[in-house]
Amino acid sequence: MLNGLLNSLLAIILTIAVCFIISTLIPGIERKYIHARIQQRIGPSVISPGIMAPIKFCFKENISPRSPVPGLYKALPIVCFLVVLTILIALVPQSYVFPAFASLITVVGLLKIEEVCYVLMGSLSKSVMSLGLPFPDIIKGGAHLDAERSYIEDISANRALRLISYGSFPLYIALFVPVAASGSIFLSDIIAYQQVNGPILFTLSGILAAIVFFIGYMVILNEYPFALLKTKADVIEGPYMEYASKYRAFVYITRGFLMFTLGALFSVLFIGIPPNIFSWGILVNIVVALIFPVLMGVFSTFSPVFTNRQFFPTVIAVSLVGVLAIALTLL
Repeated sequence: MLNGLLNSLLAIILTIAVCFIISTLIPGIERKYIHARIQQRIGPSVISPGIMAPIKFCFKENISPRSPVPGLYKALPIVCFLVVLTILIALVPQSYVFPAFASLITVVGLLKIEEVCYVLMGSLSKSVMSLGLPFPDIIKGGAHLDAERSYIEDISANRALRLISYGSFPLYIALFVPVAASGSIFLSDIIAYQQVNGPILFTLSGILAAIVFFIGYMVILNEYPFALLKTKADVIEGPYMEYASKYRAFVYITRGFLMFTLGALFSVLFIGIPPNIFSWGILVNIVVALIFPVLMGVFSTFSPVFTNRQFFPTVIAVSLVGVLAIALTLL
């Protein structure tokens, strides 16, 4: 029994290690071979965004922005990384011995925690470029006296709250199409169903759900045209603006890791192949994890930035397609 436990633990560690290494290359592949090629420029090296940039940030000087809870504010990028790591662990088949952990409810809950972190990042920073502004805002035509100051990150916090409320609906609706097909929220049951009946992706409802999943994938990653969280025109880097040094490094690492993890989640739910270092099926996980950023890079390069007027109707329309996919599955 002890040997079995050690083997399972070794499989989880090796799988996570391989997935993490590949995830550090995904941002570079997206920027080098997609964005740069389409825009006809050289672009950065493949290892620059996901490997060299985090290393560089670790040696930068740290800053201490003004915050009511500085410890929590600095810890949030690390919390995001740990949340994504936990999701990937839940997808590994060796974790299926704990059904309550390896379930879709756990995955959805952890993704929601990751989204809440962006709200906290924006609301807990009370600085402008790491500097506090103790004097009152006095502008010709109106003085803001006895009123709480509004900071740049407050804008991104409000936008993050909108994303939690309805912006990320497409992704979560798509996740429940496999639940409707298999009749279970447990990942092991969803995989077993597809091993008997074939991948859900190869059904009409599965195709519709895959499209909805992809749109939700872009929304969660805050990629153009769904870059509501940190549109550079007015909030620069959104909730990330005041992070520097090792905290900024975690921001870079987490983005690539989330790309891979969402791709692995799609492989589990729609193809029925979990990430496992001791199975050739992990190659499918890697391919899917690479296909999504490639498609996202092509889509975002040719897309404008959506304003609220385009963002909300698009999310609603895509969510309705997801509901249709669930209805087709139940029928």
